[in-house]
Amino acid sequence: MTAGPAPEHAPAATNGDAPLIEVQHLKIYFPIKQGIVVEREVARVHAVNDVTLCIAEGETLGLVGESGCGKTTISRAIMRLIDATDGTISFRGQDVTKAGRRHMEPLRREMQMVFQDPFASLNPRKRVGQIIGMPLRLHGTERGQVEGRVGELLKRVGLSPEHINRYPHEFSGGQRQRIGVAR
Repeated sequence: MTAGPAPEHAPAATNGDAPLIEVQHLKIYFPIKQGIVVEREVARVHAVNDVTLCIAEGETLGLVGESGCGKTTISRAIMRLIDATDGTISFRGQDVTKAGRRHMEPLRREMQMVFQDPFASLNPRKRVGQIIGMPLRLHGTERGQVEGRVGELLKRVGLSPEHINRYPHEFSGGQRQRIGVAR
């Protein structure tokens, strides 16, 4: 995904602090391998080629492009779900480009992907309270506090805490998107 030549550095955040996310000259290539016994790289797919962006706290950025142009690949690299071939990725001023699992664990509590198709990202067999509560339990929230926190999160995204026992199919697409954000 390229939109012309990348600037030498992305514009700095306007609030004077380090940007929330800063990506400099990100490149992601996937190898094409050949061979059964001895595999060797014969070519590379250039999924992302020289992307630079800067997102300040409270700012919104939309990645827009054709199918297969690298939007999801960029997002996965920022979340450190895949490795960058080249370039740097910083979160709150910390270079996370080569960060390992242990370093990323506390940062992921502050990071989240919002999926285009919210229904596909929500387990249809689980109630909304279970869906939103799972990450809270995984990150150590005490069992007795989970339901109250889920109610707070539902309110924060504009849904009623009374929806805690509903299933994803009982919501509109926009409401399912908000459930994904609350999670």
